[in-house]
Amino acid sequence: MLQIGAFSKICQVSVKTLHHYDKLGLLTPAKVDCFTGYRYYKTEQIETMNYLKRLKRYGFSLEEIQILITISDQKELTDALRKQSSKLKREQQEMAAIQNELQTHISVFERTGDIMTYQKGYTIEIKNSPEMNVLAVRAKMGVNEFGNYYGALFERVPKEQVTPTRLNGARYYDEEFNHESSDIQVFMGIKEKDKADVVMEPCKCAMTIHHGGYSTLSEAYGAIATWIVENGYEIAGAPFDLYKKNQFDSLSLEDWETEVYFPVRKK
Repeated sequence: MLQIGAFSKICQVSVKTLHHYDKLGLLTPAKVDCFTGYRYYKTEQIETMNYLKRLKRYGFSLEEIQILITISDQKELTDALRKQSSKLKREQQEMAAIQNELQTHISVFERTGDIMTYQKGYTIEIKNSPEMNVLAVRAKMGVNEFGNYYGALFERVPKEQVTPTRLNGARYYDEEFNHESSDIQVFMGIKEKDKADVVMEPCKCAMTIHHGGYSTLSEAYGAIATWIVENGYEIAGAPFDLYKKNQFDSLSLEDWETEVYFPVRKK
């Protein structure tokens, strides 16, 4: 057997990490000397340690790894790995889009000398929002949970025999935004008014169109909020987004299109 120091050197992980993994139950020493407290590992555990390192390199959290190492079913484990692979691909696409944004930002800044120019390209207009019959669910949710709630709405389509209009979106009810948990309603437009959970009536809104990923939507919100104040309006209801073009249209991130609506009234 190998003492913890030798095992640490072979596996290229710190002794502190090995203590932490032991505490979490990820990798327990094969033997602990009851007199000296020295920890020993079997050579077979080198393979286990390398597997844990690989899972961590794949982007799994230690909490997720704790679950993965208990899975014996091949299909279940394969599904988990495929799901992580898809997540990494999305992150890679998002990072490529951020790199493009950065390069564009640098180019515009060099040309104009205004570091904030990218926030001034929104056209704001007053218009009535569309009337929409929607299937909807409202809950305390994190932004990363949108997919789960939309999945539940999509599952209702064949069961309830409704016709999607592709006017999908989200409405934000909290006064403060919390990425992990906010009062949000996600909705999916349908043609059948009599089968809708909610009929969203038209209302006067300050509206703009945001191009690109959802991570920069705050720039559109900021542009609208500033316009509202400067033009003698006030916010009169919960704002919402309509996702007009996105990944489901086989478009690159920079070509996504989101309409942002803030209900307003004149002061």
